[in-house]
Amino acid sequence: MRIASVSIAAMATVLAAPAFAQDQAQAEDSGGGIAQIVVTAQKRAENVQDVPIAISAFSADALQERAVGSVAGLLNISPNVTLDAGTPFSGSSAVLSAYIRGIGANDFAFNIDPGVGVYLDGVYLARSVGANQDLPDVERIEVLKGPQGTLFGRNTIGGAISIVTHDPGDEFRFKGDITTGRFGLVQTRGTADLPLTDGLAASVSFATKNRDGYVKRVAFPGANNFASTPITNYKAAGYNNIGYGSEGGDNSWNLRGKLRYDNKSNLRVTVSGDYSNIDQSQLANTLIKTTPAVFAGTYNCAIQGVVVGDCGGGPPSFAYIGGIGGLNSIFDNPTVFGVNADANPANNRLPYDDRFVSKDIDVSYANGNNYSKLKTYGGSGTIEFDLSDTMMVKSITAYRELHWNAGMDLDGSPLNFLHTSFTMNQWQFSQELQLNGSAMDKKLNYVLGAYFFKEAGDLHDYVTFAEGLLQVDGPNDLSTKNYAFFGQIDYRPTEQFGITIGGRYTKENKTFEGFQSDANGLTYKILNQIGVPQCASINPISDACRIAAGFPNQGQPLRYYVAGTQRKSFSDFSPKIGLQYHPTEDAMLYASWSKGYKTGGWTTRLSNPLPTAPDFNEEKATTWEVGVKSMLLDRRLQINAAAFLTDYKGIQLNFQQGVSPTIQNAGDARIKGFEVEVVAAPTDGFLINASVGYTDSYYTAVLAGAQVAANPFQAGVFPGADLPKTPKWKFNVSPRYELSMGGDSKLVVLADWTHTTSLWNDTERAYLLQRGPTDIINGNITYKSGNHWDLTVGMTNITDERYLVTGQAQIAGGQFYGTYSRPREWFARLGVEF
Repeated sequence: MRIASVSIAAMATVLAAPAFAQDQAQAEDSGGGIAQIVVTAQKRAENVQDVPIAISAFSADALQERAVGSVAGLLNISPNVTLDAGTPFSGSSAVLSAYIRGIGANDFAFNIDPGVGVYLDGVYLARSVGANQDLPDVERIEVLKGPQGTLFGRNTIGGAISIVTHDPGDEFRFKGDITTGRFGLVQTRGTADLPLTDGLAASVSFATKNRDGYVKRVAFPGANNFASTPITNYKAAGYNNIGYGSEGGDNSWNLRGKLRYDNKSNLRVTVSGDYSNIDQSQLANTLIKTTPAVFAGTYNCAIQGVVVGDCGGGPPSFAYIGGIGGLNSIFDNPTVFGVNADANPANNRLPYDDRFVSKDIDVSYANGNNYSKLKTYGGSGTIEFDLSDTMMVKSITAYRELHWNAGMDLDGSPLNFLHTSFTMNQWQFSQELQLNGSAMDKKLNYVLGAYFFKEAGDLHDYVTFAEGLLQVDGPNDLSTKNYAFFGQIDYRPTEQFGITIGGRYTKENKTFEGFQSDANGLTYKILNQIGVPQCASINPISDACRIAAGFPNQGQPLRYYVAGTQRKSFSDFSPKIGLQYHPTEDAMLYASWSKGYKTGGWTTRLSNPLPTAPDFNEEKATTWEVGVKSMLLDRRLQINAAAFLTDYKGIQLNFQQGVSPTIQNAGDARIKGFEVEVVAAPTDGFLINASVGYTDSYYTAVLAGAQVAANPFQAGVFPGADLPKTPKWKFNVSPRYELSMGGDSKLVVLADWTHTTSLWNDTERAYLLQRGPTDIINGNITYKSGNHWDLTVGMTNITDERYLVTGQAQIAGGQFYGTYSRPREWFARLGVEF
C-alpha cells in the first residue's frame, strides 16, 4: 500500500491550498511527463488545463486500461459524480441515473428530464433511456461539473457529460479487440479508418456484447402445489422470457459510421450515423423485504376469506375487497376471496410474505417477464466553414429515435404481485449554429449561437399489483419545443488576467395528455363494499358512481386523468461570469458564478383520480466556484482542484405516494464541497492518478406536503436531511507502472481503488435501500507487443464488494426491492492494431 500512501500524502498537501479545481490526465507522453488532453468544453479545442471549469477528462486509452466500457463505468474514477446503470423498475442497465455534485435525476419516465446532460458528438440525448452509452470508438469523455446552462443549455443544471467519438484518419487503420470473462462474456469491438479520396475518409465501428445474467431465477419450493393466474391474464407491454433463467444479462450490438471531408482549406464536413440494438434480460433484481401494508395485507386477508377486521396487515376497510379484476373489463378474472378457506385445496393460493426473500442476493423466486429490448439510432451532420483565419461558422444538425419495450418481475415470487412493463417511443430533432472566433491578436475569444430542439413521443406504463387488485394501464403523450440564443466572451487583456462573460436565453413549450387508468376498477369496488349509495351496483358503472368516485371524464369511468392536452411554457436566462489569474504559464486560478435550470412538467403516475393534471415547476441552481489548475515540476505533477457552493431551488424529486412514484418540487437545498485531482509521474513509466471529492448536500426548506417524517422504514425528508445519490466523500488512487520488456514490448500493471462513503438511494431515505460505504478494487496486467497487439488479463471488483445500485420502497405495494452491483468478474482481452 506504499503507492496509496504516497498519493494520499500528495493530496493532503493540496487541501491546504486557498483555491480548488480539478481535472484528470491519463497517460505519460513520449517525454516522460504528463500528457495533455484537448477538450471542447467551451465549444472550441483547448488544453483542458486552460479551461476555467472543473472538468474530468478521460482519453480512449485510459478508459480501456481502466476497464470502463460505458458511461456508468466512470462512477469510481470521477469525484463528486454518481453514475448508476439503471433506475428503479426501469428494467435496463442502458438507463442512466446521473448525479453531479448532488444534482441529477433517478427516473426514466418521459415526463422527467435529466439533471445532467449527456452529449454524443455535440448532440444532446434527451432521454435517460439509452444514455448509458456503450463506448466502442470513443476518443475521449469530458465530465463538466456544475451548471453548464450558458453553452450547453437546459437540463445541464448539475453538469454535462460529453462523449466524443473517433474521427476518420487519413491512412488505413484497424483497431479492435475481443474479450472473454465471467458469466460467459464474449465482447468484440473494432474501428476501421478508410481513406477514400484526397480529403475524404470514412470510419466504421462495431461492438457486440453477450453475457449471462448474475441473478439466477429458481422455482420456489412447493409452488406447484398452489393455484396461480397466468401472467398473460394481465395487461403488459409484452410477454417475453417468462419463467426461470437469469437476470442482468446482455445480448447487444451497435454500429457507427462516419464520413469526413476536409479540403485542407476552409471547409470541413462530417456526417455520422449510429444504430444500437440492446436486447437484455431485466435489470437484476433482488427482493429485500416484504411489508404487510395495504396490498399485501389485503391480498393475504382475501385468500383467507377475512371479511371484517385486520388479519395481520391490510387496513380493515380494504379487507372487504376480495374480487380481483383484470384484462378487458373489471370482472374477467374470478375472485380469489376465501380460496384458502374453502373445501377445495386445489385452488389454494400462496400468501405474499417474507418466505420469498432469498438468503442469497443473487437468487430470485421470480418467474414473470424478464426482458428489455431497446433500439436507438440517429444521424448527424456537422459543417465547419472558416470565414477567415480568425472566424468560423459551425452547424450541427441531428435526428434521433428510440424504441423501447421492457418487462420486469419485481416481487421476487411466483405470484403476479408487482410486475411492471413499458413501451417508449421517442424522436428528437436539433439544430445548432455557432459563430466561433478570436480578435485582438487572440486576446478575445468568443462563441455566439442559436439552438432549436423538438421532441415528441409516448410512454405506456403497465403495472400489476397484488394479482391484479390494481391493474395500471397508463399511456401518456408528450412533446417539447425549445429554442435558445447563447453567447460567451473570454477576454484576456494581459498575460495574467482574464474575464469570462456569457449567457443563454431559452424558451420552451411542452404539451402532455395522460390516459392512465385502472383496468380493475378498484376504486369502484371499494365504494361498493363500503356502501356508497351511488355505487350500490357497479356493473355497469353509472355516471353517478363515477362522479361520487371523483373520476373526471364522462364516458371514461376508469380514466384517472382529466381529458385534453395540457400545456406549459418556460423561459429562462442562464448567465455566467468568471475571472482568471495566471501567475505563471503553467498555473491558473479562477472564480466563477453561474446559473442553470431544468424545465418542469407533469406527474404521469396516478393511482387515484384528480380533477386536474398535477404538474411541477422548473428547478434552478446558482453556483459559486473557485479553483486552481497547475502543472508543476517540468510536467511531472498536475494538481487541479475546485471548491463550490450551490443554492438549489425548487428541487424536483421522486416521492412515493401510496403505490405511485410521483414528481414534485420538494423545496430548496444548499450544496457545498470541493474536489481535488492529482496526477504524478515521479519517474519514467510510473504514473499515479489520485482524487478526492467532498459534497455536503442538505435541504434548507421542504414544502409541508413533501415532508416525510422519520419512521421505522425511512429516515425521512425535512430541512437538514441529506439529498439522495450523493455521498459525502469519495477517494480514488490509481497507480500505473509500465516496464520495458525489450524492443518495442512493454508490460503495463494498473490498479484502481475507490472508497465511497454511504449514500441514500431514494428520496425518502429508506434504511433498507441505503448504499453503505464501499471499497472497490480493480486491477489488470497488459502485455504490449510493439504497436500491433496486446493481451490484458484483469479483474473488476476484486474483493467482491456488493452494494445496492438502485431500488424502491414500495411499502403500500408490499415490498422493498433493489439491484445489487455486479460481483467479482475476471476478463481477458486480446487487442490488435494495424
